[in-house]
Amino acid sequence: MRAIADQRLEPSRIFAEEMYFCLGCLACETACPAGVKYSQLFEAAREEAEQSGVLRKPNRDVIRSLILKGLFTHPRWLRFAGRLLWFYRASGAQNLFRRLRLNTVLPYRYRELERMTPVASAKFSNHLIRPIERPTGGIAYRVGMLTGCVQDIVFSEINRDTVDVLLANGCEVHTPSVQYCCGSLHAHNGEVEVAKDLARRQIDAFDSGALDAIITNAAGCGSHLKSYGILLGDDSRYSERARAWAAKVRDIHEWLCLVNFRRPQIRGEGKLPVTYHEACHLCHGQKITRQPREVLQAIPGLELRELAESTWCCGSAGIYNITQPEMAAKLQERKLRHIADTGASIVATANPGCILQLQSGARRFSTKVSVRHPISLLAEAYRSER
Repeated sequence: MRAIADQRLEPSRIFAEEMYFCLGCLACETACPAGVKYSQLFEAAREEAEQSGVLRKPNRDVIRSLILKGLFTHPRWLRFAGRLLWFYRASGAQNLFRRLRLNTVLPYRYRELERMTPVASAKFSNHLIRPIERPTGGIAYRVGMLTGCVQDIVFSEINRDTVDVLLANGCEVHTPSVQYCCGSLHAHNGEVEVAKDLARRQIDAFDSGALDAIITNAAGCGSHLKSYGILLGDDSRYSERARAWAAKVRDIHEWLCLVNFRRPQIRGEGKLPVTYHEACHLCHGQKITRQPREVLQAIPGLELRELAESTWCCGSAGIYNITQPEMAAKLQERKLRHIADTGASIVATANPGCILQLQSGARRFSTKVSVRHPISLLAEAYRSER
């Protein structure tokens, strides 16, 4: 990577493929005693690979243009796609498609992609979040809420749960109605200029100066959002704003522990076993491991059981399970075996990609385990008080 960056070597197809075979899980950053920021290196290396054109193919270029440069840069298009996805799931078309085994005629990669589509209830539930929501008691903090792109269209209930938890802890929540993709998918896949443009739009959407914190509930997004100061470091108009923005970004678990969140006052009957899978960009990227466990341990009626290799990647890794399905499937199987060994009926994790990957694995191996976000479990406990 350094030789290519120093122009002592030309990017080759072998180099580019090796860069994309990497998960980008950042476990090497945790292991490295010198503190090398590998995330910056491999993003730059993938940018070099894309600019060199060694991976260029007509179908690959079309897919990247439609999805990375098209769909994920236009919030309204993305929401429309989300509605189509919801209709496919909720209308029964998904179940019919699978019962008729029509998915077996799809090419392997698209078959794997369809298998990851979450199952939805036929009943529509609108988890609307208003632009400003205030707690019933006094206002202790003012925070911004990042809804994300995949999180918003696939797991909107997690965003609603996050807002409810913030309200329960004295936060006035500001949620801009139009938010852009944070750009993590673009930065991780060699489209750094697109990632910079999305970062500028995201900063413009929030009045961060009036906020105590900017809250994210998705591990991959949070890790990238905290790097805006580096990403836009050479932008004369945005560098200072980007550094101020990054300093205020907080993962929801991190924020709750900072403000000493309120423990739910309910009586837990029995002990429901739950285990915790650590999303790579939460534990390795943001170094947040203790706080999600504190949240889970504060919920009456739950018994936290530690997961073997909890910091190992589940195989999702952004779009790795699409670009490298064979290796992703091996990691998924290994993770599901460890989850089954805990005997837990719930596995908690804090990233939408991980949730989709674990849900898909649970169906694939007929493992009877529910995949939940820790904040959703806390939100349910708060609601039980009423």
